[in-house]
Amino acid sequence: MGEVLFRPMRPEDVPVAERLSDEAFLDLDRRVFRRDQPDPQPRTDDHRAGWVERTRHFLDTDAAGCWVATDPDGTMVGFATSIRREGTWILATYAVRPGQQGRGIGKQVLDLALTHSRGCLRGMLSASDDPKAVRRYLVAGFTMHPQMYLTGSVDRTAIPAGTGTRVREGSAADTELMDSLDRRARGAAHGPDHPLMQRLFRCLVSDTAAGSGYAYLSRAGSVVLLAASHRRTAQQLLWTAIADGPAEQTVGHVTAANDWAVDVGTAARLDLHTSGYLALRGMRPPTTYLHNGALL
Repeated sequence: MGEVLFRPMRPEDVPVAERLSDEAFLDLDRRVFRRDQPDPQPRTDDHRAGWVERTRHFLDTDAAGCWVATDPDGTMVGFATSIRREGTWILATYAVRPGQQGRGIGKQVLDLALTHSRGCLRGMLSASDDPKAVRRYLVAGFTMHPQMYLTGSVDRTAIPAGTGTRVREGSAADTELMDSLDRRARGAAHGPDHPLMQRLFRCLVSDTAAGSGYAYLSRAGSVVLLAASHRRTAQQLLWTAIADGPAEQTVGHVTAANDWAVDVGTAARLDLHTSGYLALRGMRPPTTYLHNGALL
């Protein structure tokens, strides 16, 4: 097949990387498909557009953390995107084209992305169940924390009375508050990622004397990121998202440090499953915090 070439990612690579990543994750999902998980499906057009916008954002803020691997004819066979936020390195996306495994592509492109972590005290990434990828993260010094997700039909009779009364719509004016909650939970603000998320997602905020928190919701109504100062505030935000969401819902990226989310999901009659890992270096699992899969 010829020697694999590695180079920094360019703007014109982003749509190609989006297609490669969708193919790679669909292939992985089908290989590890379990009966307790929904049948893997390609991304929707909205999801694809959001992926592309997010990755172009990474190139704008962290070009040094974004790399691609190509065959000599220019065909992309792998890539990795990563960012740094206040001393925390985050692996956003990492994929190898199906059928190209075993050529050392994954290890080399991950090693290049890891050069962007030099000087960082902490590291985070959301890992799949792929044992080869997990092994690479372990070798790179990460500890693996199993993730759970809750899914099913919401029992609306279980939603507490008064849900949402202490929660309001968020805006750019809340960014400083949200950054402070990020630092408390994971040791680093999202900084430039908040304007991106405020464009892509609905934002909910609770800011009272009893505690503060925020949540971003996808267009479908599911939580894509949640941070709070206290357990009760985190639960209020999650209940509000569930109350405002559709009949069928999924709450993802729940670690054992966030049993409060399991309590809410169980009360709402959602089923609990495991899927993948939160991989951390130099830090403990964040609590009262549901991380984002790419922005962590």
